[in-house]
Amino acid sequence: MTEHRLDPSADTVTDVFDRDRAPVLTVDPGDTLIVRSLNASGSLGADTDSARLIENARGHCLTGPIAVRGAEPGMMLAVRLESLQPDDWGFTAAASRDNALNRRLGVVPGQRVLLHWDIADGRAVNNLGFAVRLAPFLGVIGMPPAEAGQHSTIPPRADGGGNIDCRELVAGSMLYLPITVPEALLCLGDGHGAQGDGEVCGTAVECGMTTRLVLELVADPPIPTAHATTPAGRVTFGFDADLNEASAQALSAMLDWMQALHGVDRTTALALASPVVDLRVTQIANQTWGVHAVLPDDALTRV
Repeated sequence: MTEHRLDPSADTVTDVFDRDRAPVLTVDPGDTLIVRSLNASGSLGADTDSARLIENARGHCLTGPIAVRGAEPGMMLAVRLESLQPDDWGFTAAASRDNALNRRLGVVPGQRVLLHWDIADGRAVNNLGFAVRLAPFLGVIGMPPAEAGQHSTIPPRADGGGNIDCRELVAGSMLYLPITVPEALLCLGDGHGAQGDGEVCGTAVECGMTTRLVLELVADPPIPTAHATTPAGRVTFGFDADLNEASAQALSAMLDWMQALHGVDRTTALALASPVVDLRVTQIANQTWGVHAVLPDDALTRV
């Protein structure tokens, strides 16, 4: 297998998903990639006021697209995240948008707070003197929709993934995404040094990231929808403008997985899930609700 290095430049980044955008790198299944991405804003310097790689960007600054030989719709792309190394600084911005949630919380533009984080030695320390433990992951890992045109990077999508923002996708995880277009055309970025479930202000510890990953093709996955194996356990996802529907999607996919794992009927799977499966709000910031279901590996055993 071959190892590839891909760094962000004017020729290797995008701010939209587009099936007709030419790939910046083509790899074989099983190849290893070392991909560097800038923060979601595409900052070139060590602060939020520095120049950006994409001026007037329409979405996240993502590295890619990356083509995978032999990838076709109907297959699953498996993204094995081997390591994630954040840059040495990051930021968090609150009250950047005039939206319903911010108004409900009593924060609006004009009262914006911007935190600067110094990242080192497993933690991030901000300009107010607060520290958080690092748990780095990529907010965006995804492929373009099958439909022609330029598509926003902001909402997550059931097919192809995108701006999933799931904090469980740390190093050691394998993310499985339904392939939407020939050769997959994977884009990634939106590094987060740390984030709580929900990403409640719309940003996490936003930072550049160097990610070591392996891309593989899976023809017969255990379930047909987006899912992952992570250090926290098995994870399934739901995405919808309605929180109830997003929750039902995530839980339904987990029941499918439990049925396949344990050879039980659907109602029994639901009964077994209730004591051990967590439903978590992945993010509330991206036009589409995200919910993920988590089944810890050691939570349900046979005796």
